[in-house]
Amino acid sequence: MSSVTAPVSVLIAGELNLDLILHDYSAFPSLGREVIVDECLMTLGSASAITAVGLSRLGVPVRFVGKIGEDSWGDQCLEEMRAAGVDTSFVSRTRELQTGITVSISSAADRALVTFPGAIAELRAEEIPDEAWKDVGHLHISSYYLQRCLQPAIPDLLRQARERDMTSSLDPGGDPTGQWQSGVREAIALVDLFFPNEVELEGIGAGSDSVQNLIELQALAEGVNVFATLGPLGCLTVTKEGIESVPAPTVTVLDPTGAGDSFNAGFLAAWLRRRTLVECMRDGVCCGALATRGLGGTATQPNERELLSFRIAHFRDAP
Repeated sequence: MSSVTAPVSVLIAGELNLDLILHDYSAFPSLGREVIVDECLMTLGSASAITAVGLSRLGVPVRFVGKIGEDSWGDQCLEEMRAAGVDTSFVSRTRELQTGITVSISSAADRALVTFPGAIAELRAEEIPDEAWKDVGHLHISSYYLQRCLQPAIPDLLRQARERDMTSSLDPGGDPTGQWQSGVREAIALVDLFFPNEVELEGIGAGSDSVQNLIELQALAEGVNVFATLGPLGCLTVTKEGIESVPAPTVTVLDPTGAGDSFNAGFLAAWLRRRTLVECMRDGVCCGALATRGLGGTATQPNERELLSFRIAHFRDAP
């Protein structure tokens, strides 16, 4: 992948937490029963942070705004993000709340998540200072449903991005309540790129299948582009020319944690370099696949050279 066209800088306003990954269980846990796992890892988590690290590894400058506690978990979050080159100058800390944590009980096939929100849900729009917007050209927001305090202001943040001539993207994440409240549709109508997975697409959309949901959500406003991630089936979108899909490369999956967030990073890095739609989708599915080879969302995210080599190997007509 060429970096001749330098990408614009990205501002990510999002949740920040650690993941405790319990991998390769003997049986799925149930009340009153103890089970054994073969591997355990405490690492940087959260959809927003995984996307931030993925972008940084692909050469995209990233500035992160979030909220964590003044505790060792928060220290680890900052250490891992800074080591990846993410600007954490605007991450605030509080003594009143713990840093959030997600326990991921995972296998190669899928994972179950249990989250203690802590400071995750407490970031507010007024805690995003004007200085954080300086010299950035794109706003990305993840985990719409988890960010309870930020959620009401997300449409206004997206409007502010437009007023600053910035582009924007949104990954809704799952809704723990299962209600998929319709307020998210106002936000979708204000973004350039919307990245739901298949479950999120079904919950938010009003259509009868994935394609109908894509069409319906893209019709919310001119300029909205929806890209559904379908796990091992890859990525799907609908254009004026019809359905466009890119299959996911086949890899040996160790842990699917954060695969969709790494897809977002790969897609955005290509899109911000003004690559073609198919190239963006290919980079997205390649980054998503590569991220599943190790435990945690960031352990095996690729750099530019690794992505180029992998993409050429799996899409032989790729540049």
